[in-house]
Amino acid sequence: MRPEFHFTAASGWINDPHGITYRDGEYHAFFQYVPGRTDWAPNCHWGHARGPDLLSLQELPVAIAPGDGDDGIWTGSLVTGGDGATRIFYTSISEPDFGIGRIRVATPEDDDWISWTKGPFVVDAPADLALIAYRDPFLREDPDAWRMFVGAAGADGTAMALSYRSDDLEVWEYEGVALSRSTSETADVWMGALWECPQIFDLDGRAVMVSSVWDDDVLHYAGYAVGSYADGRFTATRWGRLTYGDSYYAPSLFRDAEGRACLSFWMRGIADEPAGWASAHSVPYVLTLDADTLVATPHPDLDKYRAGTPTGNIPGLAADITWTPDHAGLSVESGGQTVVSVVRDNDELTVALGEKEWAFPYFGDVRVIVDGPVLEIASGAGLFAAPITPNGTTLTVRGSNSGIAGNALSR
Repeated sequence: MRPEFHFTAASGWINDPHGITYRDGEYHAFFQYVPGRTDWAPNCHWGHARGPDLLSLQELPVAIAPGDGDDGIWTGSLVTGGDGATRIFYTSISEPDFGIGRIRVATPEDDDWISWTKGPFVVDAPADLALIAYRDPFLREDPDAWRMFVGAAGADGTAMALSYRSDDLEVWEYEGVALSRSTSETADVWMGALWECPQIFDLDGRAVMVSSVWDDDVLHYAGYAVGSYADGRFTATRWGRLTYGDSYYAPSLFRDAEGRACLSFWMRGIADEPAGWASAHSVPYVLTLDADTLVATPHPDLDKYRAGTPTGNIPGLAADITWTPDHAGLSVESGGQTVVSVVRDNDELTVALGEKEWAFPYFGDVRVIVDGPVLEIASGAGLFAAPITPNGTTLTVRGSNSGIAGNALSR
């Protein structure tokens, strides 16, 4: 079963989205891609897709593939400089010791960004730091220069983002640690031993860092910091957790057509291995701040696919449900069986999928998005996602609360 509104590759394995860019009336989305298999391998490629929104992406030829000094093309960033020239900065890895990557640049050969030419290696891990991991460059343009942040893990268990500065996107100078957090710290939220894909950006007058939390080869969740930023240094005043469940990882920041800060996630566990594909990408989310809490709301592009008037009976297997939680709960059924049930317990929601349960915080109204094998739940306190298995061809939304409104999603 393949989702209709969540991007999947026609075949092969995908993971991190990255380089998402709105340009000339459409979105380009790049992603980690391993062709010919349904599990991860180090020889990642940069896949490429394009569409009028991130819910209607069409897969294109591979943008960058291993070879020419790269055993794997790992996560990175796409920017267009003031001169109009576009560049991809990616993590180049070598096997078998692929923990410490190198940052390399590629440039497009055509206006459609279909073919890319690899350029020089521009950044290496600092020699004065004892690191066990180094990867995932993210770029931003500051008033005085370009900044690049690279995720790293110290041998002492310190997760960090390293800062580099450039005037021309060609020559880079290491500035030091932009922000770090040790696994020994317990305040607010645990932030692991490595930050994968750390991204620093401005939002509602504050500075925000969003990152994946990794420890000892276990991929945990997306966490964040809120604070202030200047000259390649981030000062955190609050740490928070953004995602829950076993599916979300590798959030990718991008600016949408309106310039809003948004995230898209890699979703683990969504797969049809007999059909030859594995993993999906989330719906896009718009980011705002509620005091020091990062809030992710399903992107308005989703609204245009809502069909008909709200009802409890949904034709097909894709729905966008709005729920004001009560103690009676909400359930989604298919083929006469419960696919998912959600129960409120004070300021927490408990989600039951068969014999598995998760509890996580919520605030305000809740959006429940079902798309074939994909479940996403969003509220003001964070996001939850998991794979599901509908048994029929339609959905039924049940609950005693008049605040439940279910719309089919349809093209």
